[in-house]
Amino acid sequence: MTSGYSIPILTYHHTEQAPPKGFPMRSLWVSPSSFSTQMHWLSLLGYRGLSMSDLMPYLQGEKKGKVVGITLDDGYQSNVIQALPILKNHGFSATCYVVSGRLGQHNEWDSAIGMAKAALMSGEDMRTWVDAGMEVGSHTCSHADLNLLSYEEARHEMLQSKSDLENLLQKSVTQFCYPYGHFSHEHEAMVSQVGYKAATTTHRGRACSTDRMTALPRVPVVRSTYSIQFLLKILTGYEDSKRSP
Repeated sequence: MTSGYSIPILTYHHTEQAPPKGFPMRSLWVSPSSFSTQMHWLSLLGYRGLSMSDLMPYLQGEKKGKVVGITLDDGYQSNVIQALPILKNHGFSATCYVVSGRLGQHNEWDSAIGMAKAALMSGEDMRTWVDAGMEVGSHTCSHADLNLLSYEEARHEMLQSKSDLENLLQKSVTQFCYPYGHFSHEHEAMVSQVGYKAATTTHRGRACSTDRMTALPRVPVVRSTYSIQFLLKILTGYEDSKRSP
């Protein structure tokens, strides 16, 4: 890779109105109007929003341009209902990381902390997403914390999810995201071994030439990310200053 690039990879979860006060993790809900405004700002500034596969040539130094990665974690149905039309309107692509064993269900992995119940994409929703030029990546079969699994269990979560999604979509699935942001160097090696080309984390910062493709940092966008802060995240070293040591 060439040195000197700095590419924000944005992280979203829900793209709908937040649940009432009192629910944990309300910050993960970004309203459709906020999402639309943020995509408008990117267009206005001359940026192209890209899925992870579309972004790879830029991350690898093969292309140059004003680009931003757009990722959405967990595969919520609100992404296809609310975010998809906005993305299409701007000619952007995005990657949605899907929990393959929970299609058409809800975020039951969050029930223990009392997080609001939210619908997940069905197989039909995913096909709609992909047919519109978007990308599906893997977020394991069950939203598993890989650090709590054996080597064999972690490998199964990565490999089986990839296989199930590819069989459903009849497309290669080459992007991965670590649930909860938990992973080890062993899991990074596993990502490559089972056939993924890149993996994203919850580590903060814009992607740069020193980052490993199996541990890419991202820029979180949450409910309280208003326009000025959003622009700081894109245009300045705001997020880079928050990088893990």
